Amino acid sequence: MAFFKKLKDRLLRSSSKIDEGLEAIVSEGGAANEQPRELPRELPGEAPVEVPDELPSEVPVEAPSEVPDEAPAEVPREVPREVPDELPSEVPVEPPSEAPAPQSLQNPAPNPLAAPQAASEKSLRSSEVVRSAAAEPEPPAPKRGLLDRLIGRSAAPVAPAEIRRVLDDAMLEQLEELLIASDMGVDTALRVTANMAEGRLGRKMSVTEIKMVLSDEIARIMDPVAKPLPLYGKTPQVVLVVGVNGSGKTTTIGKLASQFRAAGKSVVIAAGDTFRAAAVEQLQVWGERAGVPVLTAPQGSDPASLAYDAMGRAQADGADLLLIDTAGRLQNRGDLMEELAKIVRVIRKKDPEAPHNTLLVLDATTGQNAITQVKVFQEISDVSGLVMTKLDGTAKGGVLVSLADKFGLPIHAIGVGEQIDDLQPFDPQEFADALIGVDR
Repeated sequence: MAFFKKLKDRLLRSSSKIDEGLEAIVSEGGAANEQPRELPRELPGEAPVEVPDELPSEVPVEAPSEVPDEAPAEVPREVPREVPDELPSEVPVEPPSEAPAPQSLQNPAPNPLAAPQAASEKSLRSSEVVRSAAAEPEPPAPKRGLLDRLIGRSAAPVAPAEIRRVLDDAMLEQLEELLIASDMGVDTALRVTANMAEGRLGRKMSVTEIKMVLSDEIARIMDPVAKPLPLYGKTPQVVLVVGVNGSGKTTTIGKLASQFRAAGKSVVIAAGDTFRAAAVEQLQVWGERAGVPVLTAPQGSDPASLAYDAMGRAQADGADLLLIDTAGRLQNRGDLMEELAKIVRVIRKKDPEAPHNTLLVLDATTGQNAITQVKVFQEISDVSGLVMTKLDGTAKGGVLVSLADKFGLPIHAIGVGEQIDDLQPFDPQEFADALIGVDR
């Protein structure tokens, strides 16, 4: 998992390019989803109560519903004090002390003179309710409720709506162009988008959903070819490593030797690139680091002869694996490709089944040119598996998907750097997520 996290971090060019393209495609003909507004939550069993934005300072008092037509028969002994035309805001009024009320006034309406006092009391009670409500803890509801409006608290922020676009023929054509631009190839891009359209045409999809579908479709194509390097019971197992100049063959051999040695296997390396002194020195450094012997030959000597002698040495030492490096050669150089065919013929004189594995190391930065390399090397040396290197320095990681779809050759390992742990067995889902930029 740590390796593919590093792969995802380093495949920034491919994933960011696809991210930007998908966002542009969806935004071009998409629209944001409208989310319905939620009403304030109500307590069960209670009717909603409407609260005005501002509480009145005074509560109005209704006038008495019934007024007696005649004055009472009996007049109180004490004459009530005169009441001025205008009453102050709060004037206590004393009721008659002795005179009993007549029968018609046993349950009279509220006294108009006491209205200011009652209004004041109700106003005080309302303010106490407000103060007590403000002292209560705030509920975690995301929408504004009764308490929110009373104390003036704003509602929680709402996340922006995700843009969606209907998956139609125009959108599929744009997705094909985007995948082709990521070096996935025309045929593979058509296959991926065709699989994506099954059961989804006419459906609105977001960028996140499209990325998930694309990643799953790519992983489905690559799943059959994700196979580790097979190990056989017969020893020594001869592994011939081929590829063009600068593809990373020498570094790949050193990493494989170190990893097999750490797994308890005895390994021997043959430095078959007799034309480049730097390659021999590089292999010797890796051999010392991994504790693996490196067999060399004088510069300019026949690499086929070195491979034959290395097989005899590996048999004598009882080695489990013999890794043979070869000089880099362009696929369009007939003389160099014939030299590689000679190495294969000489090895088979020692063991008719050898080489047991022929690994073609591909540089990811070559893009669609890797397809031509696979065709030519497969004809000459019967390639049995692929190793893709330098995925950390290119936006053309999609070519690996095209190779898997076109040839079906096993992909044994991929590399994203120079460190020993930067070459690991191939995982299709992790690679697809890193290529598309999916964070699961």
